[in-house]
Amino acid sequence: MQEWIVEVMEQYGYIGIFLMIALENVFPPIPSEVILTFGGFMTTYTNLTVPGVVVVATAGSVAGGIILYGVGRLLNVERLEAIVERWGGILRVTKEDLHKATDWFNRYGYWTVLFCRMVPLVRSLISIPAGMSKMDFRLFLLFTVIGTALWNVILVSLGAVLGESWDKILEFMDVYSHIAYAAIGLGIILFVFWFYRKKRKSGGAA
Repeated sequence: MQEWIVEVMEQYGYIGIFLMIALENVFPPIPSEVILTFGGFMTTYTNLTVPGVVVVATAGSVAGGIILYGVGRLLNVERLEAIVERWGGILRVTKEDLHKATDWFNRYGYWTVLFCRMVPLVRSLISIPAGMSKMDFRLFLLFTVIGTALWNVILVSLGAVLGESWDKILEFMDVYSHIAYAAIGLGIILFVFWFYRKKRKSGGAA
């Protein structure tokens, strides 16, 4: 896959970078770190510039994010309620739980979108729950642009600095990804533990 990505980018320049990043957001298994660091390297031997690559890559990421946000809007809370109503007994989830989770995302989701845009794989998928919770589209765009731009500036700049050794950053990104996933997993476990503990206390008080 890496060879195909590099070939498209070398052949089509800015347009290739835009298409690859937009596709990466819709199809997360495509590694953004390859696109961005190689895009930075391309600025050392083509007429591409670091600011140009960052702008085009950010535009592609936002375009892909908007598509997944739209998917999230189709998977709205009302449809999830129908699933919970049918299977909630097995899943041990109620409509109230669903609404509490939605309320939480509405309260903290903007910062979640911002920080998750800098985590591989999750950076794309975070747009779906944002759409599901009907997050204000303008604020979704704002936090998506900020988080995406920061991520792009760092990786494109590293690619430009490392030059022909651009692919060395991929080894570091593997370590970073594992640490980020572990942190997210721990956060989810702690949240679930806190949520059910709070639920049990409220049930006991009733």
